[in-house]
Amino acid sequence: MKFLRGISRKIIVLGWVSFFNDVAAEMLYPLIPLFLTGTLGLPKEALGGIEGIADGIATGLRWLGGVFSDWSGKRQPFVLWGYALSAISKPLMGLAAFFAGWPIFLAGRCADRLGKSIRTAARDALIADATTPENRGVAFGLHRAMDTAGAVIGPLTALLVVLCWPHVNLAWLFLLALAPGAASTLLVAFFVQDEPRAPDANAARARTHFLQKYSRPFWLFLAATTVFSLGNSSDSLILLRAAEIWNPTAAKTPNSAQSIVFLTALYAFFNVFYAILSTPIGYLSDRIPRKWVIAAGWIIYAGVYAGFATGGPFWLPWVLFAVYGVYQAFTDGVTKALVADFVPKEKRAGAIGLYYSAAGAGQLVASFVTGYLWQHSGPLPAFALGTLFSLVAAGVLMALPTAKPAVPPMNK
Repeated sequence: MKFLRGISRKIIVLGWVSFFNDVAAEMLYPLIPLFLTGTLGLPKEALGGIEGIADGIATGLRWLGGVFSDWSGKRQPFVLWGYALSAISKPLMGLAAFFAGWPIFLAGRCADRLGKSIRTAARDALIADATTPENRGVAFGLHRAMDTAGAVIGPLTALLVVLCWPHVNLAWLFLLALAPGAASTLLVAFFVQDEPRAPDANAARARTHFLQKYSRPFWLFLAATTVFSLGNSSDSLILLRAAEIWNPTAAKTPNSAQSIVFLTALYAFFNVFYAILSTPIGYLSDRIPRKWVIAAGWIIYAGVYAGFATGGPFWLPWVLFAVYGVYQAFTDGVTKALVADFVPKEKRAGAIGLYYSAAGAGQLVASFVTGYLWQHSGPLPAFALGTLFSLVAAGVLMALPTAKPAVPPMNK
């Protein structure tokens, strides 16, 4: 395909690495609300707290992982050990069903997110280093598409296990997830190397400063991202809300076979839209200002959360999760491409890590507040919060100066 020209072998390999990792992660993710509220017997408020701690605090450490990668001048070791830590965290979470309960789960969940913190900025910097501005959006889009294809296979694998073994203890699925996680680690170990670097005085100076200096457009974009993240609560909460809209009776027994089948199928359905659209939308962001694409995604997000706030008929979750996949395709890869556009190569991992840290800190607050409001005031104020912050953030982003497209628009 013409729009995939310039995509190197390294980006394809990293796509397969993320594919296998996401098979492991996403076969479990839609089951986490059921495991916590059903198997471990925790309330919604605790679900928001645990997911907020894991996704917020651990994600916040991505900045440190990025800075250390810039300091060392290396990417591959951070990618390798990050994937390895996430792989071994899966069976650790499953042990919570047999030993010590939620504290063990929290330790495993935080280890999983810590692994992501270590690897993500370095991996994304490695992708950016292997591309030019003219194909950076499509490179990140292709990587997200392969990553998300794993997020389709993962829930379907879990669904197959549940259909064949209706009374399976969910803890065994956490043990099963070790296999694809190990596959992703081995791919990095044997097939991913750092980009060769010529001696660079700027890079050497960058390693001497912990607080790296970035351009004004980067800081303005980071401010808009932080506003958006204050309404971007953990996906576990919208999965639980989806189960409640689909079947209020089944939602009262969240670890039932009915709920497990519904949520795993729904999550796979969402990821199909995300995977299919990521590459073409990444390509689009190479030809028009990336901020337009991201702002459109945030507006789509506002509509999704408005739907979860008000509720509706049993089929509504399918529509909302399809549109949620469109939002992810518009934002996930494109935001990282935009950050990479703002900073030089020697500061890229730190900038990407700082972007993740800002988003993670906001998500920590959003998950706690959404869980609390839902538990004590109902779903309307809880999810309306996400709608409000995303619309404000889109307005802030569109007010920023527009950079020129990296290549001529498609009609020229």
